[in-house]
Amino acid sequence: MVKYVYSFDEGNKDMKNLLGGKGANLAEMTGIGLPVPPGFTISTEACTYYYKNNKTSPAGFDAEVKQNLEQLEKKLGKTLGDAQNRFS
Repeated sequence: MVKYVYSFDEGNKDMKNLLGGKGANLAEMTGIGLPVPPGFTISTEACTYYYKNNKTSPAGFDAEVKQNLEQLEKKLGKTLGDAQNRFS
């Protein structure tokens, strides 16, 4: 199965074609220890698929995004959309 979502700590500057310029730079800054909040990047392959296939997501994409959101919530100790536990 093709991977479409990469956490910042999985990438680096050499992955610019896959992660886009901003995604690759965020990954590189994370890798060298700069204070970057945790996050993830959706690959250029996912975007290409979307536009080549009538604006539909590739198989497994939604589950991959959901898994990365859950990992992000766990890292932050916060729940997205929880009014009682807002990001500050």
